[in-house]
Amino acid sequence: MNKTVLLAIGFAVVVLIVLVYTTMGNRRYRCEVCVSFQGRPACRTAGASTEAQALRTATENACALIASGVTDSMACENTPPTSVKWLSGK
Repeated sequence: MNKTVLLAIGFAVVVLIVLVYTTMGNRRYRCEVCVSFQGRPACRTAGASTEAQALRTATENACALIASGVTDSMACENTPPTSVKWLSGK
């Protein structure tokens, strides 16, 4: 193998390591949020670097399943969750 191929493989490995570290290493807080909107329940788990972000992301993911349209999505996301279960970080 020549130098260029080895250099390209090394670069690809470094990029892959950085990508995995940044996506997996940031999730310090994990929670499961259950939401009920217009009689439809949904639960979703999310992780983030802050408590508020983890809670918000899990709520948005749950609402994405049960709300349709922008207005319903916003109303669902502003509805208090029926339950919040912290899986790590709190």
